[in-house]
Amino acid sequence: MENHEKHIREPFFHIAKRDTVVWWLAWLIRIASVAAALIVCAIVTVLLTGENPIQVYITMIDGAIGTERRIWGLLQNTAMLLCVSLAVTPAFKMKFWNIGAEGQVLVGGLATAACMILFGDKLPLIVLMPLIIAASIVAGAVWALIPAIFKAKWNTNETLFTLMMNYIAIQLVSFFTYQWSVPKGSGQIGVINQDTRAGWLPEIGDNDYLINILIVAALTFAMYVYLKYSKHGYEISVVGESENTARYIGINVKKVIIRTMLLSGAICGIAGLLLVSGTDHTITRDTAAGRGFTAIMVSWLAKFNPLVMIFTALLIVFLEKGAIEISTIFGLNAAFSEIITGIIIFFIIGSEFFINYTIKFRKSKGGAAQ
Repeated sequence: MENHEKHIREPFFHIAKRDTVVWWLAWLIRIASVAAALIVCAIVTVLLTGENPIQVYITMIDGAIGTERRIWGLLQNTAMLLCVSLAVTPAFKMKFWNIGAEGQVLVGGLATAACMILFGDKLPLIVLMPLIIAASIVAGAVWALIPAIFKAKWNTNETLFTLMMNYIAIQLVSFFTYQWSVPKGSGQIGVINQDTRAGWLPEIGDNDYLINILIVAALTFAMYVYLKYSKHGYEISVVGESENTARYIGINVKKVIIRTMLLSGAICGIAGLLLVSGTDHTITRDTAAGRGFTAIMVSWLAKFNPLVMIFTALLIVFLEKGAIEISTIFGLNAAFSEIITGIIIFFIIGSEFFINYTIKFRKSKGGAAQ
């Protein structure tokens, strides 16, 4: 009798989850990914432009940290991106996909601008500044609270909800920008209270950006302690792992969702305050400048660790600044600089795959891998 048994042939390779990776190996993989990215970028540079890739990299470094002014600009932009990243981190750790940071920042900035325009010449500074701070925090928190309530009460899709609220925030800013425009109807507000500086954050050591950097540094440390050592941070982690487990051990999941999103929105409001009152001194629909979306990548790459996010935010801003300089010096369009930045970020994100997973090849009958 013929043997009709069919032998199932194993695939040549399969992907398996790693148990743990020692810290030095994880960083070695990340460093190797950056090195590989630079090699690929060099090849792309030669093929597309014919420029010397070494000179391109030198130009990138010079564009980011070539002068004292550029260094301060790098630190300022890093601080603002880090601030928004801190805001989305508690929600993402809870697996509440808050894609609405862009709108929450804009609403916080709009509240700041409104206080500066409406009360700048009517209230003393000792009253005006607390009003601006409170208004920006409350505005950002309320904007985040709306989708949080719908999620907690009716389990709506928070990704779509928060994303759609971005567009509402953009249109609100556009409307009030037109209402407050100078001259009327121009669609541009210009610098608010330029003569009196009412509502502007104070300078420290003749530097406009230092106070922003110090505030974000304090927020970073506070968020690290909050997530790692507080009861609220523990509850966020448990809800993120399993809502059923959280309910089983007595955690009020709805309360945690609402409380965490209030915190997330409040920090976005602070980011809006820092951008309008501390950096730009005006408000436009582009004030957030895409930071709400870039912050998601910063938070994910750092695995929701606020201290590690300092370095991921710095890396992304460094690449952006350097890429702009490349376009300027070599007369290339913005698309090329974005290609270089995208390749490097792609490799960095890809390195996380090799940190978390391993590729296992099929073994031969003798036991050796083929």
